[in-house]
Amino acid sequence: MARERYIKLLLMACASLSFLAILLIFIFILRESMPALTKVGFGNLFTSTDWNPDKGSFGILAFLNGTILTTLGGLIIGAPLGVGTAIFLDQVAPKKMATVIRRGIELLAGIPSVVIGWFGLIILVPFIARITNSSGYGIAAASVVLAVMVLPTITALSVETLRSLPIELKEASLAMGATRWQSIRTVLLPAAREGILVAVILGMGRAIGETMAVQMVIGNSRQFTLSLFKPTATLTSRLVTDMGEAPPGVFRSSLFAMALVLLIFAMLLIFSVRMITRKRKA
Repeated sequence: MARERYIKLLLMACASLSFLAILLIFIFILRESMPALTKVGFGNLFTSTDWNPDKGSFGILAFLNGTILTTLGGLIIGAPLGVGTAIFLDQVAPKKMATVIRRGIELLAGIPSVVIGWFGLIILVPFIARITNSSGYGIAAASVVLAVMVLPTITALSVETLRSLPIELKEASLAMGATRWQSIRTVLLPAAREGILVAVILGMGRAIGETMAVQMVIGNSRQFTLSLFKPTATLTSRLVTDMGEAPPGVFRSSLFAMALVLLIFAMLLIFSVRMITRKRKA
């Protein structure tokens, strides 16, 4: 009994340290962000597109816009591909073929992001430039790169969700005279909806936090744009570019404010996953 008590205390200590680490990170980033929030002002910081530290302008709306658009673009491309691949692997492909494809997707997940960004830089950007008569850098290129990066996460989690469904669902549908595709569309996908949504949300978390691959293909410009083919920047790419050169003061604090926004996004995504999984259990 004493041994079990010690093990329980050890596990509780590990869990407490993990929570404490996250709490300390949040407090530290919030504290470092306060000078920007108080001196620049919440409105000027988050609603202005003018980022020019040399002149005392610290509006991050352009980078927030770039983060949201690239993330949505990556999900618009990557989510259907990931879910479609999961359906093919679990319901259509022969076992040997599914095994080979699954191993390939696992290898894709292990490729460093900078390598994917490099391929985007030397292949995707020139291709977009050729067909659009633009520089090739921008939200479109970043969205394609992010789609490649979120594909393994969405596919793997969607496959596991489909595998967890009771086999009786499909058998009952087929027994009622439905075809395989009708069973997938009207029975299996609705039953797996919450799990697939969790997979997409976790893929979104990967897309929001991606840095190097996006920085290599987005152009890293300070301009605010809604065009898919004009250079812009994301919160993460701007952090990488400016953090090493930012002196202590409002400039550095504004970068911490960007990090705070990213952390809040991550927390909201985790909260969304918890709410969905709690609903499934209920």
